[in-house]
Amino acid sequence: MMGKKKKENIYVDRSWTKNDKIFLGILIPVLVLFFCFNTLPLLKGFYYGLTNFKGYGSYDFVGLRNFRDIFTDVRVGKSYLFTFKYAIVMTLAVNVISLILALGLNREIKGKSALRGIYFVPNILGGLVVGYIFSFIFTYILPAIGNATGIGFLQNSMLASTKTAWIAIVIVGAWQGIAMNTIIYISGLQTVPVDVYEAGMLDGATGWTKFRKLTFPLILPFFTINLVLCMKNALMVFDQIMALTKGGPSQSTESISYLIYNNGMSGGQFGFQSANAFLFFIMIVVISFLQMKFLGGKEEQL
Repeated sequence: MMGKKKKENIYVDRSWTKNDKIFLGILIPVLVLFFCFNTLPLLKGFYYGLTNFKGYGSYDFVGLRNFRDIFTDVRVGKSYLFTFKYAIVMTLAVNVISLILALGLNREIKGKSALRGIYFVPNILGGLVVGYIFSFIFTYILPAIGNATGIGFLQNSMLASTKTAWIAIVIVGAWQGIAMNTIIYISGLQTVPVDVYEAGMLDGATGWTKFRKLTFPLILPFFTINLVLCMKNALMVFDQIMALTKGGPSQSTESISYLIYNNGMSGGQFGFQSANAFLFFIMIVVISFLQMKFLGGKEEQL
C-alpha cells in the first residue's frame, strides 16, 4: 500500500570484537590495581576510624567518636589552620611566578629550550632530597652570610622561629612546584593563535590589556589545571615538613599529613588518625570539585 513503509529487520552484532577484548584486557587490570591500592585502603581507613585501634593488638568498635573528637582536638585544629594557610599562600605564589616565567620563556629568546630544561630540574628531584638540602642552607649557610654581612634577620635560622619557619617551607615548596606549573603554562601559551594577537594589536591591545583580554582567557583551562593540582599538592604537604622542621618549632608547622603519619604510626592513634585521614580526603575532594565547578563556569562564560 501507498504510504506504508516496509519494516526492515536490522541485525545488531553483539559479539565481542578484537578491539573490545584488547580494551577490556587493559582496563580490567587497571581497575583491579586501583581498587587494591586506592579504594580498598580508603574503605579500611574508614573502618579503622570507627575503632580505637592503636596500630597493634586488639581494638573495640567506638562508632563516630573519633570523628566527633576531631572537631574538638586543639592540635588537629592547629594543623588544619597551618595547612590551609600554607596551601593558599603556596598556590598564589606558585601560579603567579609560574605564569610570569612562562610568559618570559614563551618569547623569542636565545637558549629558551635550555632554560626550560633548567627550570624543570627541581621537579625531578625528590621532595625529601630538596628539603634536606634547603635545611642545610637555612641552618648553616644563611646564618653565616647574615653574621658576615651584619644582616639581622639572616643571623638566625628561619627554621628555628615559629614566625618564619612556615615561610621557609613555602620557599622550598614553591621552588620545587614552580617547574611543572611553568611547563603547563608554556603549553597553554603555545596554543594561542598568532592571529588573535595580530587582531588585538589592530584594536590597540598591548601590555596588560593584551594579557587580560586575550592571553589569560585563552589559557584559562590551563590555569584551572594548575590551580587545582597546586592546591591539592599543597594541602597534602609532607616531604618538606619531614625534612625541614618535623612539625616544629612548637608544632607550628605541623601539617595534617604529617600529623596523621606521626601520631597514627608511632603515637598510638591509628584509629583516630584514620578518621582524620578519611575526613581530610573528603575535604580535598570537595575543594577540588568546587574549584573545577567555579573555574569551569568561568571558562563557559568566555
